[in-house]
Amino acid sequence: MATHTDEKLELLKRVPLLSGLGKRDIEEVGRLAEEIDLGAEHVLMREGGSGSEFFVIIDGTVRIERGGVKIRSLGPGDFLGEIALVDDGPRTATATTESPAKLLVVGHREFHSLMELFPTIQTCVLQALASRVRNLDPAAD
Repeated sequence: MATHTDEKLELLKRVPLLSGLGKRDIEEVGRLAEEIDLGAEHVLMREGGSGSEFFVIIDGTVRIERGGVKIRSLGPGDFLGEIALVDDGPRTATATTESPAKLLVVGHREFHSLMELFPTIQTCVLQALASRVRNLDPAAD
């Protein structure tokens, strides 16, 4: 019978953000990330609020809203919360679970450890960040 740790590592291996990591690296990410289960309509973050957590969606969907308008839905393998952690600024959107969801949560200090320890994760996060800026800011080049 698999232990909870084994199940968590199996979930981590399936996350595209972590796909370039080996077994030992996945175990390190597992030590830095907490797995949580939430019901539908749980607010993960509010636009304008302070940010101290990074989320990776394992199962379920999360609605992203800016100014009360839905921008998009995120699903398994997607991540959110990196903008406020990269620049220590306020949250740029409100994120709410649309369905029951299983997520990995990484705190501020652990997020920066992940970015330093694993260049592949840092590259993925920075590429996603650039893409989000381009999609939201018509003046971005």
